[in-house]
Amino acid sequence: MTAYGNFLLFFVMSLSVISCKGISWLGLTVNGSSVGWNQTHHCKLLDGLVPDQHQLCKRNLELMHSIVHAAKLTKSACQSSFSDMRWNCSTIESAPHFTPDLAKGTREASFVFSLAAAVVSHAIARACASGELPSCSCAPAPSEQAAPDFRWGGCGDNVRYGLQMGSAFSDAPMRNRRSGPQAFRLMQLHNNAVGRQALMDALEMKCKCHGVSGSCSVKTCWKGLQDIKSISADLKSKYLSATKVIPRQIGTRRQLVPREMEVRPVGETELVYLVSSPDYCSQNAKQGSFGTTDRQCNKTATGSESCGLMCCGRGYNAYTEVLVERCQCKYHWCCYVSCKTCHRTVERYVCK
Repeated sequence: MTAYGNFLLFFVMSLSVISCKGISWLGLTVNGSSVGWNQTHHCKLLDGLVPDQHQLCKRNLELMHSIVHAAKLTKSACQSSFSDMRWNCSTIESAPHFTPDLAKGTREASFVFSLAAAVVSHAIARACASGELPSCSCAPAPSEQAAPDFRWGGCGDNVRYGLQMGSAFSDAPMRNRRSGPQAFRLMQLHNNAVGRQALMDALEMKCKCHGVSGSCSVKTCWKGLQDIKSISADLKSKYLSATKVIPRQIGTRRQLVPREMEVRPVGETELVYLVSSPDYCSQNAKQGSFGTTDRQCNKTATGSESCGLMCCGRGYNAYTEVLVERCQCKYHWCCYVSCKTCHRTVERYVCK
């Protein structure tokens, strides 16, 4: 393990973790894969599920493999999307308990909630199309008329069923008053809906050609979802332009309105947050910040991964690393490949 990895492990252990019921189900990655999910008592074996999620689990055991898979995908997608940022989603690994960066109403929490909501519906929709779930199958053919050059067919991702079951599961914690202050619950229900809208926006037409000798005399098309990476990128752009909100009584309902521009309602596709985040430059246990000391940076970049931004003006240290790689590979008839071993020296940079 690297020095930075050791530091992260020590830091997570030293932080006071907080229960955040809305995304506690991401903790299913800890031991969810080892559960058979063929008996209702399995639903009680895991931390991270609130009572309504327990009930959904008991009634729909077949969904749980997809939900565990969604928890894994959410973690990996978040860390991949933010690998070049000061906040790099490391704390998501502490699920079902979270540090303040995700347990409070921060911009980072808004992203993780929206991503988790999108991914769980995505996983269920895909599982329907692949025949993994007895309770659903391929999506019905689209209602719009097919163009003259193609016909509807294939097996589309069942987004309708994915949204139905995914929203029931991911929204359940935030519909319980015990899950936190009303403003926090309203914020995360809104962000969950934004995530699912991003999922619906990721539905696109996919086609396959049929014909003699590779021709496309007949084209069959269906509606399929883009991969999680694309959806995560869309939500990251919404994260970067997220709106800070405050709760306000409007008529008989408590609603969230933009803090700086209270004259307009919150947009249906914009992420919202209640609490401003730190700059994540320095270690701060109370704010859930690891700081960026010992993080790798890019000396020649100009974006968030640049040494200037990643290191917060503290400067950086350089070191060399020798990489051992396969090179000059040749194919031999028949049938093997031989390669030489090459050594390449690269220069790395880490923040002070």
